[in-house]
Amino acid sequence: MNIKSLLLGSAAALVAVSGARAADAVVVAEPEPAEYVRICDVYGAGYFYIPGTETCLRIGGYVRYDIGVGDVGTFTGATSGDHEDGDENDTYWKRARFTLKTWTGQETELGTLKTYTETRFNFGNSQGRADFAGYDPDGNPDFFPNEAGNTGVSLNFAWIQLGGLRVGKDESAFDTFIGYAGNVMNDTLVPYGGFDTNVVQYYFDAGNGFSAVVSLEEGYGDFTIDSYVPHVVGGVKWTQGWGAITGVVAYDSAYEEVAGKVRLDITPMENLSLFIMAGYGTDDNLTDPDWRFPAGGRGMYKLWSGNWAVWGGGTYTINEKTSFNTQISYDEGENLGVVANIAYDIVPGLTITAEASYLHAGEFGEAGFSNWTGADDEDSFGGQLRFQRSF
Repeated sequence: MNIKSLLLGSAAALVAVSGARAADAVVVAEPEPAEYVRICDVYGAGYFYIPGTETCLRIGGYVRYDIGVGDVGTFTGATSGDHEDGDENDTYWKRARFTLKTWTGQETELGTLKTYTETRFNFGNSQGRADFAGYDPDGNPDFFPNEAGNTGVSLNFAWIQLGGLRVGKDESAFDTFIGYAGNVMNDTLVPYGGFDTNVVQYYFDAGNGFSAVVSLEEGYGDFTIDSYVPHVVGGVKWTQGWGAITGVVAYDSAYEEVAGKVRLDITPMENLSLFIMAGYGTDDNLTDPDWRFPAGGRGMYKLWSGNWAVWGGGTYTINEKTSFNTQISYDEGENLGVVANIAYDIVPGLTITAEASYLHAGEFGEAGFSNWTGADDEDSFGGQLRFQRSF
């Protein structure tokens, strides 16, 4: 045997051993594919399928910080008792808010099944005047300090909708269907209706610009129904390229009064939108002092002073980042509200808004004056700065 024969024999042996080991090799199973979240684009951006279901979910909300200054009558100012002597001092009104929103959607044989929730968490001091604490030994009024703190959690929306039928916690169709008022923060210096309520509501959309709503509502606080008879709201709307015209009418079952509003929206230019809205309501029972629980002239829907009120304003888009918004309102009680702001998108999702407000309470100091804003003078001025990160 020579060296060449030895090498060839060794190579043959190695091949045989390798083949035997290959026959006995363990086969590693392929990993099961992970179930990644699927995007759902049926209901708009931001939705995804809940794993294992056909339900689409979107989670969003905002973080907001408000700083208010000025008079309490514009919903921007605050006062506080001085820690040293109890005197009433002007101070900032500040509020931080975290709002969590959820939307769901799913197609069924009876139409689209949707839900919406909105929960708000707040920290800050109280807007308005400090609480009265009594009198000092010299007979001067003392006030409690206006302490900042967590101010509770509010459930603003929690409704279920199948097709056009909606049930749950919402805001009144008297406001939502007509589009609230202007794009300003303090749009209720002259109020245009109550908000919070449970609803049983049906919405109809003809698909050609015509829509309608009927809403059975519970109300809230002093405006809650007092029997099995609900508050009732009905509305119709006609929307076209030039804008829209909307009308709503409401029956207040607690005080047996009726109120209505009509609104006209127009878009004369691509970057300009304008609106005007007028309201009228009956108030015989709302102003009757002989009722066991007198309303003081204001109800769930006719929340303004007197029988009639008007609101008007608009939005002018200066550029893709900046808009100017304004609203003017007036009612039969001679309350005049003027508000204007500039909103600027610093980066996508982060907006800063600077707003100025003025209120003239024409009947301030007169007998029967209904002080809606808590004004302490006939004329009130205020300002507000808002930072908001939406997601």
